[in-house]
Amino acid sequence: MKKIRVLVAKPGLDGHDRGALVIAQALRDHGMEVIYTGLRQSPAQIAQAAVQEDVDVIGLSSLSGAHRTLFPKVLEELEKRNASDIPVIAGGVIPSEDIPYLIDKGIKKIFTSGSSTEVLADYIQELIDPKTKSIEKPHKIAHIGIAVESIDYALPFYTDSLGLELEMVEQVESEGVKIAFIKIGETRLELLEPLNDSSSVRKFLDKKGEGIHHIALEVDDIETRLQQLNKQGIKLINEKAKTGAHNSQIAFIHPKAANGVLFELCQHERNED
Repeated sequence: MKKIRVLVAKPGLDGHDRGALVIAQALRDHGMEVIYTGLRQSPAQIAQAAVQEDVDVIGLSSLSGAHRTLFPKVLEELEKRNASDIPVIAGGVIPSEDIPYLIDKGIKKIFTSGSSTEVLADYIQELIDPKTKSIEKPHKIAHIGIAVESIDYALPFYTDSLGLELEMVEQVESEGVKIAFIKIGETRLELLEPLNDSSSVRKFLDKKGEGIHHIALEVDDIETRLQQLNKQGIKLINEKAKTGAHNSQIAFIHPKAANGVLFELCQHERNED
């Protein structure tokens, strides 16, 4: 099987290449061929090298703050050489507000300084060979869990004041929680009432009071997604899925991995609406 060829380049006057070298080595460790152009390359030099080396993808790195100018110029130079079919990804010190601009200009994806090399390698693999499906992506918010002291007391706000529909109430003994399912569009709100003092919802209420407890993301293959997150070094509360409400399979990602937000992965039964 032909190895993926990646050109790693540092456009402009940026004189720091430690990050680019780390990326280059990480991609080699994932079985890719990497051509590193070195420091202070012009957009024209980068585009020409990409054509000469017949690369599959270009990875640009910038710490100088000139990315808004230099990255689009690389794309322009590729177009001049009839090589605009070579995908360009980028990373470095790039403010979040600049990401939509660069994507709009034609950069395929931006990897910020907190991104892992595992995610980068997986993305390149899927970019070049979409059949690999390297990342099992969530496709919608399944529900938002809201911790309450009493469902009976909290429910009228949702059903009467907001006019939402209560679908059902279910007890999940294994989690020590009673859940009221409230439908809103294609998703749900779930009111979570603890059944006993050992319930995680009880502990949440004692520590933080009533409010949003977690956000659940729906996936098609929860075990594959957990394996991918574990491979990326993401801290998990559950490394294996367990049974939740409606016989769904659920697992929680540790809040430390998501800036204090508790995320749940959820896979519903195939025949469920």
